[in-house]
Amino acid sequence: MIRLSNGHVFKYMAASGALAFDGLGWPWERPLRWIGLLDETAFTTVIKTLTLKPRRGNLRWYNPFGCIRLISGGTLNAVGLTNPGIEWWCREIGPRINSSKAPMMGSILGEPKELALMMGMLNDFDLVGIEINASCPNTRDDLLVNTEKIIESCEVVKSISRFPVILKLSVVHDIRNIVDGVKGLTEAFSINSVPWPVVFPGQRSPLVHLGGGGVSGKVVQPYTWKLVKELSEMTMVPVIGPSVWNFEDIANLRDLGAKAISFGSVFLKYPWRPNLFIRKDEKVN
Repeated sequence: MIRLSNGHVFKYMAASGALAFDGLGWPWERPLRWIGLLDETAFTTVIKTLTLKPRRGNLRWYNPFGCIRLISGGTLNAVGLTNPGIEWWCREIGPRINSSKAPMMGSILGEPKELALMMGMLNDFDLVGIEINASCPNTRDDLLVNTEKIIESCEVVKSISRFPVILKLSVVHDIRNIVDGVKGLTEAFSINSVPWPVVFPGQRSPLVHLGGGGVSGKVVQPYTWKLVKELSEMTMVPVIGPSVWNFEDIANLRDLGAKAISFGSVFLKYPWRPNLFIRKDEKVN
């Protein structure tokens, strides 16, 4: 369990993008809500990452699975941060957010100056936290490898945000220096999908035409869970455990030090599993 400085407490998270921009799920997930197999109120949901300006990326609404592949034990996606931009979200989605019913966190990516502008806009809405996405594997932005810029981003957002700040990291980051640099700025760490070449070195990605993509799910547990353990031993800042695929993964992540559990790519292949797992976990714990 994670308790943020604003009093918000959560055990389970729907990772950024898993339930779209509004926490209600993508169109193909909506029927599961209607029949009770998907209940967004069970999670603290992180919205799909927003950028200052609209970003075309690789997702096409007429062919949503053109940039996604189901692979053995996980998923591969090269969505590429497709989003209509933060002004659209603030106009169309933000006014409808009610975190007392279904807790929501924002997620933003950009240069520090862009983050400052976005954070100022998000302060007006009923969110419980803000995630800085410093680790999208589907973009060439140097935020992925620029430790100083990641730290600066946290400083900027923390100075403006009225919400607690969470930093989303990658297994390719310089973890030690980042953790030292953001001390006192972030209240939790989340972990992103893993770039294809890290998981399958020397193998051609099925989405190579879209940049290769990021791998999620059971197949990346050796990478993401290693990072959970390292972070948990390195810092007192709580870590949100990713890559849940089977029910037993929840207990395994807690054993590694995770204080909350994140459900991400499992929504793509088994969108009913997160709520089933939560109900089972609540019974045994």
